[in-house]
Amino acid sequence: MSAVPDMAGGAKESVGKAGALPPSQLVELQLRGVSRAYGSYTALHPLDLTIRGGEFVALLGPSGCGKTTALNCLAGLLPLTAGEIVLDGRRVDTVPPEKRGFGMVFQNYALFPHLTVRGNVAFGLKMRGVAKPEIARRVDEVLRLVRLGEQANRHPGQLSGGQQQRVAIARAIVMEPPLVLMDEPLSNLDAALRLEMRSEIRRIHQEFGLTTVYVTHDQEEALSLADRLVVLEAGRVSQIGTPSELYEHPADPHVAAFMGYRNLLALDVVSARGTAAVARRGGLRVAGTVVGGARAAEGQEVTVAIRPEDVRVVGPGDQPVAEVVADVVEYHGRVLHVEAVTREGDRIHLRAHGQVRPGDALAVAVDADRALLFPKESAGSGGSGRAEAAS
Repeated sequence: MSAVPDMAGGAKESVGKAGALPPSQLVELQLRGVSRAYGSYTALHPLDLTIRGGEFVALLGPSGCGKTTALNCLAGLLPLTAGEIVLDGRRVDTVPPEKRGFGMVFQNYALFPHLTVRGNVAFGLKMRGVAKPEIARRVDEVLRLVRLGEQANRHPGQLSGGQQQRVAIARAIVMEPPLVLMDEPLSNLDAALRLEMRSEIRRIHQEFGLTTVYVTHDQEEALSLADRLVVLEAGRVSQIGTPSELYEHPADPHVAAFMGYRNLLALDVVSARGTAAVARRGGLRVAGTVVGGARAAEGQEVTVAIRPEDVRVVGPGDQPVAEVVADVVEYHGRVLHVEAVTREGDRIHLRAHGQVRPGDALAVAVDADRALLFPKESAGSGGSGRAEAAS
């Protein structure tokens, strides 16, 4: 082993390429300036992130944002262009993926069709030469944990999609890895199974005491599963924080869109006092709070972010922010999802109760404490002049 200078000035122990990582309970994993480039194209700009043992961290963003690249760098499937990965004082980015000891759950499960559930779960332990009694003990324990004990002798083709996913998870965690990496594991399941498996993954994470890094483009998945979220855009980190921090205090319009602020509107400030401001364009006038404690100036362009559920239909006696015409109306049981259009052509997404039909004229209002104003310099690509939907 060789000593590798620590960024803080100390020395870190490095595992040579020939040495496998010993099984251990992860205490801290550090990504220090981790980046990945393909020629002149940078897929992942320098990423600094510390993951604590037992934590569930979700990498969230649209396709092409760098989240899977980051996961593959962690797994060792992609070499780093720059930076280092340090696991409990050991530099591991020079260690081959098969010797890092990490568990991996892929989008397509990658189960062996000719092996039973028990055979699939035991496969990695057999390859490592673990004694048969220990294999039997660990496989039985994990199958009980993922609730597949009764399916142990079935083959993958005899299982549902959710059961196959649990086999893939069991195969990863039976190795007792210091870290489990999951790459959009629910994307192949139908809506009902996705909801069921969300709860299962969180339960397994907690009961087994896992440390998990989870890639997804689904904000609901990320919010419901993760202790912390890392939101990426174009290979760069937009914001890191707890679900409540990002949901209540998004740093920019990109994060706001992923946190449910489906209405992103480019308006101009017409009055401001402290962090409170009023922005307007044509017949659309919204009062809100400037993000980050900044102050807005009159005439400054801002992106106003509003959640659909915070836009309400009002009567003649109320003060509307806009007059709109319902364009698309979707029935969702007790509530209607309405996409309406202002006179200027901005599209507003809102929720309505009662009868609303396409072509109906509506007056809508938004409370000032429910609208966020992002000054143009922090607005990124959000200031398009139209309401935009998070994908």
